[in-house]
Amino acid sequence: MINLETTYMGLQLKNPLIVSSSGLTNSVRKIKIIEEKGAGAVVLKSLFEEQIRNEAKNLIGKDPSNTSYPEAEDYIQTYIKGNSVSNYLTLIKEAKKAVSIPVIASINCVSSSDWTSFAKEIEKAGADAIELNVFIVPNDRNMSSAQYENLYYDIFNAVKKEVNIPISMKIGIYFTNLFSVANRLNADGADALVLFNRFYEPDIDIEKMKITSAEVLSSASDIRKSLRWVGMLSDKIKGIDISASTGIHNGEAAIKQLLAGAKTVQICSTVYEHGFDQITNILGDLTNWMTRKGFKTIDEFRGSLNYGSIQDPGLYERAQFMKYFSNNEKDVLI
Repeated sequence: MINLETTYMGLQLKNPLIVSSSGLTNSVRKIKIIEEKGAGAVVLKSLFEEQIRNEAKNLIGKDPSNTSYPEAEDYIQTYIKGNSVSNYLTLIKEAKKAVSIPVIASINCVSSSDWTSFAKEIEKAGADAIELNVFIVPNDRNMSSAQYENLYYDIFNAVKKEVNIPISMKIGIYFTNLFSVANRLNADGADALVLFNRFYEPDIDIEKMKITSAEVLSSASDIRKSLRWVGMLSDKIKGIDISASTGIHNGEAAIKQLLAGAKTVQICSTVYEHGFDQITNILGDLTNWMTRKGFKTIDEFRGSLNYGSIQDPGLYERAQFMKYFSNNEKDVLI
C-alpha cells in the first residue's frame, strides 16, 4: 500500500503536492476543487503589501484636501489597509471551514513596516502557516548585498514576533551567497524555504517600442533553476524544510525534486495550462513510480540523490558548459 503522507513545517499533509499562491487559490470554490483533486495543501493568493499602500495612495490623491489634514490621510490609510486585510481574513476563515487540508496564507512583502501587525490577525483567522513571498530588486548602487539581505531578515523577524504559527520564506535565486541567506533564516527560526518565487519580468515590444510583460507562466525547463539548490540546501542546511517551486509541470519533475530532498513541491503554471485534473495526474505519476521502484513511503527515497547522498557532489556544483567528444569525434556543446 503506497503512503504519500509527509510533514511540512510541522503540518501533516496527505501528500507533498501543494498548489501555490495564485489566481487558482483566490476563492473557496477553487480551493475545494483543489482538495477534491487530491492536493496536500494550498497556499492562498497573496495579500500584497504594495497593493494595500497603492490603494491608500490613490484614494488620498483623488481629493487634494485629504493631504491638508493629516488625520484624514491617516484615516484613509487605516481604512484601506483594514478593508483589504478584512477581505483576506474572510477568505482564510471560509477556506478553513470548507476544506480539511492545511491552508497557508501568503503575504507578498517588500518591507518590515507596520503591515506586519496584520500577521497576528491572519493567525487568528485560522491560517495554518504563513508564506512570506519576498523579492526585493537591488536597484541602489550605494547599498551592499549584505544590506539587501538584511531586509529579508528584518521582514521575517518582524512577522516572527507577531505569530506562533509556522513561517516559510519564498525567495528568489539572486543572492551572492544563497547558502548564507538560508543558514541565517534557519538560525532565525524560519520553518521552511520555498525555492523559488516568480515575479513580473520585463520584455520589449520592438514594433510598438514599449516595455511589456514577459511570459507569466513557467516552463518545464525552469526546474533547472531550483533543482540544483534544492539538492544542495536540503543536505547542507539542517532543521529547515525545503519546498520546491518553479518548473514542476508533471509527475517526473515532482519526483526529481523529492529525490533531490524537497519536503514538498508546489505547482501552479501546469494547472493553469492543463486544469485542476493535473493535480490528480501528478499524484498518479508519483504513485505509479513508487510502485515500480518498490517504495512504500516518501521518506524511503526523499533526498537519496541530494548533495550529500551521491558519490560525486560536484555534479551539483558544476556551473560551466562542458565540451566533450562523441564517438564520431565531433564537438558537442552541452
